[in-house]
Amino acid sequence: MNRKTTPKQPVKNAQSREDRLKSALKANLARRKAQIRGRGADEAGKPETGDKDKG
Repeated sequence: MNRKTTPKQPVKNAQSREDRLKSALKANLARRKAQIRGRGADEAGKPETGDKDKG
């Protein structure tokens, strides 16, 4: 009943995971900013249509 264990490299795996998460977060933030800018440009010429003024 001898189990063979493979040597683990938690430092390398943790670092690569951090790098992946960091790049994914950066890409997501850039995508969201671009989306907001696009919405702002699309809605800049349109009048506001809200029910706030209606009583």
